Amino acid sequence: MSLEATVEGLAVELSTYLDTNRINQVRRAYYYAEQAHEGQMRKSGDRYITHPLAVAHILADLKLDHQSLMAAMLHDVIEDTGIPKDALAEQFGEDVAELVDGVSKLTQIEFRSRAEAQAENFQKMTLAMARDIRVILVKLADRLHNMRTLGPMPYEKRKRIATETLDIYAPIANRLGMHAISTELEDLGFAALHPMRSRYISKAVAKARGSHREIIEEIRGRLQEKLEERGLPGRIMGREKHLNSIYNKMKLKQKSFYEIMDVYAFRIITDTEDDCYRILGAVHSLYKPMPGRFKDYIAMPKANGYQSLHTTLFGMHVNIEIQIRTEEMEHIANDGIAAHWMYKNEPTSVTSVNQTRVDRWVKGLMEMRERADDSLEFIEHVKVDLFPDEIYVFTPRGKIMELPRGATPVDFAYAIHTDIGNATVACRINRNLGSLSKPLQSGQTVEVITAPGARPNPAWLSFVVTGKARSSIRHTLKGQKLAESMELGRVLLKKSLNGFGKRLSDIDDAQKQAVVNHNQVNSFDELISDIGLGNRMAYLVARQLAFGAESAEPSEEVKDIQGGSDVPVTIQGTEGMLVHFADCCKPIPGDPVVGVMGSGSGMVIHSDTCSRLPEDNEGRSRLTHLTWAKDITDEFSVELRVELERQHGVIAEVANAVAMADGNIERINVDEQNARFSVVSLVVKVHGRKHLARVMRRVRNIKAVTSINRVKY
Repeated sequence: MSLEATVEGLAVELSTYLDTNRINQVRRAYYYAEQAHEGQMRKSGDRYITHPLAVAHILADLKLDHQSLMAAMLHDVIEDTGIPKDALAEQFGEDVAELVDGVSKLTQIEFRSRAEAQAENFQKMTLAMARDIRVILVKLADRLHNMRTLGPMPYEKRKRIATETLDIYAPIANRLGMHAISTELEDLGFAALHPMRSRYISKAVAKARGSHREIIEEIRGRLQEKLEERGLPGRIMGREKHLNSIYNKMKLKQKSFYEIMDVYAFRIITDTEDDCYRILGAVHSLYKPMPGRFKDYIAMPKANGYQSLHTTLFGMHVNIEIQIRTEEMEHIANDGIAAHWMYKNEPTSVTSVNQTRVDRWVKGLMEMRERADDSLEFIEHVKVDLFPDEIYVFTPRGKIMELPRGATPVDFAYAIHTDIGNATVACRINRNLGSLSKPLQSGQTVEVITAPGARPNPAWLSFVVTGKARSSIRHTLKGQKLAESMELGRVLLKKSLNGFGKRLSDIDDAQKQAVVNHNQVNSFDELISDIGLGNRMAYLVARQLAFGAESAEPSEEVKDIQGGSDVPVTIQGTEGMLVHFADCCKPIPGDPVVGVMGSGSGMVIHSDTCSRLPEDNEGRSRLTHLTWAKDITDEFSVELRVELERQHGVIAEVANAVAMADGNIERINVDEQNARFSVVSLVVKVHGRKHLARVMRRVRNIKAVTSINRVKY
């Protein structure tokens, strides 16, 4: 068959939904591409132009607009023939040129095993999708044809392309609701990676279909009779099981091939939404429905816009899976976002909702991209959104929210709005107070309780599952850490400058800039932040500011970070992310304390008698003398060692004594014991030294207690 005949065949197919003028524009793009690719061949030995033509055929099956088809014809022209984008814009218009340029950039992307490259390239794909979603549709069609013709490629290249298809392109097709392309990409990828397994399952499926034909026809006949009896319109189709899907069920769900194939699957396509529910009633009257196996995706569509009624019946000693949907839902299920163009002239509520979902998803990707510090973090956030298994929960006003399985109330809060998530302090599940970390179940009503000034808890990162929640929490915590490092750095720098008889306000901008340049940082704020993080010594920076950048090299006479100042830094108790209390000596308000600056981690507060403090001059130079504020109300952990005589109920007596002194027991362990004595380790929460003395006095007054001591390592 000649290429011209194939082009004319495409034109005939396009005439079912495009006017003559637009078909001629597609034809013109084909002849331009044919000339540009003249002399180029594919690995199979076919002329190269057969590939863009095949891609256009795939898009024509999806009934995409003429500009997408023109871009399909021209998608390799910039990359392979050196024709510039401007020339295409002049010939075919700016929109087509932009589409071709977008697809060309995606074609250059290779998701190799190197994680950085993969992540970086996924960011480029996100940008292209955000500009025009048709770019990814053309790319998916391009990838589908390449997968269909993968045979002549060398094994390593086949393996790379197949892995990339299963990891990136098939999930994107699924996320855009394009089920037909997604499943074909999965099956082709599976066949390329595991040819023997694919052939084995394929033969087994064909054999099973043959032996099951009579049962299938009998079930179909009974379903048809029931619809006719009730006067319900509907065509009944058997549903094919896909090889990759069968393989994954066998591998992940530990099911045998015959367990999977013993389920008989049908799809009933009808006219209206009302008919869907009437047909559901009819099939339930014919066969018994299995409890818990009914899903209403019409009332609550999936994240990718998919709508259908799902039910599993038990009849004729076998399980029967049935999907019921309208013709339009069938188009949406198979073609997803591509169906938008089919209904473009007469958009329906389903297609406009589907378009909104995709726009929202792509917008969410862009938000995550802006928040992520690097591309690896970005792709980590996105991967969960490419493999969703949805649950549906309600807001207090009855709005349905879709979330991935395993999502928590914190994920729910961030799905509503980033500011709501950041200010979350508690939640109600079905009107009762619930745990922020417990995964939600479909059908629950979730209410988020917020408080002004509240901030995300770093512990949330251990249980949130949505990319938006994870990226928002990280972004906010980074901002919080930066603000705290600036505040701490400024306090330490002012204190060190004070030791040189200077104030920060005395230092002019030129001197600050000279010190910034000397330390090779971008700004004075960054320098202060580095001091707060413990990456730079405040004493050295203060000396540079006081006496000039070049005079500040470390020398023998560096006394300590005080710079000769005896004025200690005041701490408030709980200082946020950059001031931590040492686990070894567990300092509490009232203890003489010092701060040790750690590289990148801020300040750790130790008791000034702690055995872990550095002894050498360089180590002592990283210490900051501290004093406690007077109005501290927070609780601090203290470890106590209690020796007592073994008596019935004595541990309860100790716990009661702590409670009577308004202390809270965090942990209690019996470390040693013999016939007469026990040694109990007690971690207690107190407000300070006075409160601790009160707790210890109460415990010491117990008759069985022989001694009580505070433990410091």
